[in-house]
Amino acid sequence: MTDYLFEPPEVRSIPVKGEAAEYPVGRIFCVGRNYAAHAAEMGAEVDREAPFYFTKSPQAALASGATLPYPPGTADLHHEMELALVIGKPVFRVDAEAAAGAIYAYGCALDMTRRDLQQIGKDKRRPWDLGKDFEGAAVFAPLTRAAELGEIGPQRIHLEVNGETRQDAHLGELIHSVPEVIADLSKYYHLQPGDVIMTGTPAGVGAVVAGDRITGGIDGLDPIALTIGPAE
Repeated sequence: MTDYLFEPPEVRSIPVKGEAAEYPVGRIFCVGRNYAAHAAEMGAEVDREAPFYFTKSPQAALASGATLPYPPGTADLHHEMELALVIGKPVFRVDAEAAAGAIYAYGCALDMTRRDLQQIGKDKRRPWDLGKDFEGAAVFAPLTRAAELGEIGPQRIHLEVNGETRQDAHLGELIHSVPEVIADLSKYYHLQPGDVIMTGTPAGVGAVVAGDRITGGIDGLDPIALTIGPAE
């Protein structure tokens, strides 16, 4: 048995409906600008040739229903409502048809973003890490097995802040479909159980402040909620 100099980080996990065991979070891949209207509101063009990605560390994972202290280093914290999926079996260099069979479950997710720090990264042609990867930046609701949700497309995806609708779209508006995203990622990574993919956010992203209550949902999935607390 290996001895460590200090305790390794705790395993973050997501509950799965109908399962006693939870899904352990390994890598978190995020798809950028996967809804045309969101790309437009960000002042960017849509790349329809292939998706692009950024990542979050497992320590960014936070359970739905939690209170997130307003993160340090930002004055412009934004919400982004997303469909997340989790991988159920190893895949590498597969096509979209095979990729669909690798999906274990789906869930609602929030990609919380320090927008001002992300913009600084864009302006200086630097990575987005400070804007996208921080404690509590990836919020996950309980997962639903893929077979129970059915075909992706007609489901409504929405988000409210203090009861006021901010984001409202349908999953059919995804530029790159879920199987296409998995197939593309599998060109570059050996995807495996523990990998989480956040598929992008629709238009309507915006700032939140301490005291705000975020709620959101996707038809057929458990809803998500997050309270923004005061800065620590």
